[in-house]
Amino acid sequence: MTALAPSLQAFFVTRLGTERDVSPHTVDSYRHTFRLLLTYAKQWTGRAPSELELGDLDAALISSFLDHLEHDRGCGVATRNTRLAAVHSFFRFASYRHPEHAGTIQQVLAIPQKKTEHRPRSFLTTVEMEALLAAPDRSTWNGRRDHVLLALALQTGLRLSELTGLRCQDVELGTGAHVKCLGKGRKRRDTPLDRATVSLLRAWLRERGGEPEEPLFASRQGGRLSSDAVQRLVAKHAATARASCPSIESKRISTHNLRHSCAMDLLAGGLDVATLALWLGHEKLESVNAYVHADLTMKERALDRRSPLKTNAGRYRPNDALLAFLEGL
Repeated sequence: MTALAPSLQAFFVTRLGTERDVSPHTVDSYRHTFRLLLTYAKQWTGRAPSELELGDLDAALISSFLDHLEHDRGCGVATRNTRLAAVHSFFRFASYRHPEHAGTIQQVLAIPQKKTEHRPRSFLTTVEMEALLAAPDRSTWNGRRDHVLLALALQTGLRLSELTGLRCQDVELGTGAHVKCLGKGRKRRDTPLDRATVSLLRAWLRERGGEPEEPLFASRQGGRLSSDAVQRLVAKHAATARASCPSIESKRISTHNLRHSCAMDLLAGGLDVATLALWLGHEKLESVNAYVHADLTMKERALDRRSPLKTNAGRYRPNDALLAFLEGL
């Protein structure tokens, strides 16, 4: 029997921490994946996480866990694939340490990523963004914190991990006001702030009163807000906003949706795609193509600039009785 705990601990400390020296965001994502997986494995096997064997995490359990993410937790295919990538990374590490489990490991590694349908980005209009910002109850401490967080997310387009990782010292409110963040791929970038957001952050920092190293958006206990906590507060305020803005009803609002909304707002303001990629922290220009595809207004402006072709409508008339029969079906 091979206990799971030593291998999983070595994976985080040795493989991720020493050999690969991955970013804190990657560690956080992998940690969340295995918290979810071990909780599910406890329900599946009836054993506490510390009592699990490596062989307990077989292909059947992993496949069921992935279905649980999609159907019970409401995760999208992209999130499902991200969780699977973390599991695959651990099992590739385990294959070197435990060749006796080669059969189980290969079966897990053979679980494929799902192909995703490339849909146009969902984003909020200006009216919908204003409704969302008006949703928090600013007579409470939590409401004021949430209002500033939502405003910052909509103005900067920061990723969820970047928002939760912000510290008080990462906000510069003097000349050339901006916010500093550690982004995907361990890349640091500065994002400028408009006057309205600067005013909100200045008031929030006075009320927050934290030390430079403390989180900008903290819980009541002073700790950093978790990714799940931010997602919950966004969903809560989106539900409130739907009462005053019914058009939000058809949209699934998450922190990533707020990022899309920022990108679309910048495009509508005339920002070019190269600068947009830098703003959002994308390494490749291709990454922002999805935003261009989502902007129907841009396509309509392009259509207006085209000269209409001189052509008349025609009608297909079959010249054969059998073709006429098929056409009439």
